[in-house]
Amino acid sequence: VKFGNCNTPKPSFFDFEGKQKWEAWKALGDSSPHQAMQEYIATVKKLDPSWNPQIPEKRGKEGKIGFGGPVVSSLYQEETIREEDKNIFDYCRENNIDHVTKAIQSKKVDVNVKDEEGRALLHWACDRGHKELVSVLLQHAADVNSQVTDLCSLSPASACEFFDIVELLLKSGADPTLLDQEGCLAEEVTDCKAITSMLQQHTAGKA
Repeated sequence: VKFGNCNTPKPSFFDFEGKQKWEAWKALGDSSPHQAMQEYIATVKKLDPSWNPQIPEKRGKEGKIGFGGPVVSSLYQEETIREEDKNIFDYCRENNIDHVTKAIQSKKVDVNVKDEEGRALLHWACDRGHKELVSVLLQHAADVNSQVTDLCSLSPASACEFFDIVELLLKSGADPTLLDQEGCLAEEVTDCKAITSMLQQHTAGKA
């Protein structure tokens, strides 16, 4: 309704909510803002038959807009973290190569350390498209086939369509035959034909 066709980059692989919103928006294709508006109104009326768009919604105690009021279509945004509160994963996500490198070289951080969700630094670097950081982590012996809930580094790189990172991972020994938690190969989680082709060729080569 507000922006027309999907006009934002695909969200992070680990941003599950934002990714679902983005995919739903993308799936609308060339729907016009007017058509989207009509479908939105029909959906709201179905969920709340008593809703009347002519009656303005009252703000709650905390100033939030009630059901039926304005809807902001915003993709996932991470909250700002104070410098003193950052951990190694925060520096990795923001592509602070110098900090991450020094932490690993000084032995303060294990290159294969994982966060509370089991995601390694390499997973986050692949997810964010930080090719140079991915290369640095691999040079410091990051486990290219390390898995989190049966998810290898190839999956986020493939899903977010980072061709050059997928290529780098494969050259570094990434296994394209590993399945994710839903039983899918990395080639099955991407819409990029070039990445799918490269993964399939690599798989055939291993066979």
